[in-house]
Amino acid sequence: MSENDPRGPEEPAKRQAPGPVPERSLRVAVVLLVAASGAVETVSFLGLSEVFAGVMTGNLALLGMAVGRGEPVDVTAALLALGGFGAGTAIAGWYTRGSTGAATGWPRRVLLVLAADLVLWGVGALVWGLAGGRPAETLRDLLQFGAATALGGQSAAMVTAGRAAAPTTYLTGTLAAYIVKGIGTGRADVWVPLRLASLVAGAALSAALLDHARAWALLPPVLLTGCALLAAGLRMPRPTTGPKRAAA
Repeated sequence: MSENDPRGPEEPAKRQAPGPVPERSLRVAVVLLVAASGAVETVSFLGLSEVFAGVMTGNLALLGMAVGRGEPVDVTAALLALGGFGAGTAIAGWYTRGSTGAATGWPRRVLLVLAADLVLWGVGALVWGLAGGRPAETLRDLLQFGAATALGGQSAAMVTAGRAAAPTTYLTGTLAAYIVKGIGTGRADVWVPLRLASLVAGAALSAALLDHARAWALLPPVLLTGCALLAAGLRMPRPTTGPKRAAA
């Protein structure tokens, strides 16, 4: 541009802040996390030690039934699941303490907890695969503890996630609230049945893999959690305007 150009010099475009994550994307992320937990529960119960990695009510009930029937059962797996879930919840709760759901999306620390879960699922899937889906006892215990720890962290992360967050590892309360406050009042939320269906789908997928491709049974949580992170971090760009020009 010549120095005599009456339009004046161009002003540099201002850097735009990232826009908010769409509400729909966050809800999709929750659905994917629920599907991942369903897949993990299947591997935990059918492939590891017949206990749940994220449903502690079920594990406590199993312990109670064993005690009541006087069965000489090995409680190691249930205790590992309880301990792992408690540890994961405590660590993630401490790390995300003070985080509040922002208007633009989930807090950064919540996303980092989910990223740590993704690493745990990746390591677990690798170990499981190298063992051919039939790990030895010590390795099985480590996988049980790790799975429960990851789901505990996921549960705690959703408590402080804020926008569109919902329980992803225990859905009994979700179902009850949906029936009472949704169907019963004519204000049913379509995302609740989607979460319930995704739990079934995730469990069915890993169950099928256990039967037909056992070494790959822990791959679904890796893929589903990774996709959930992508959905939760997908920000809409803010509208931009062309470069402004200084007044002549």
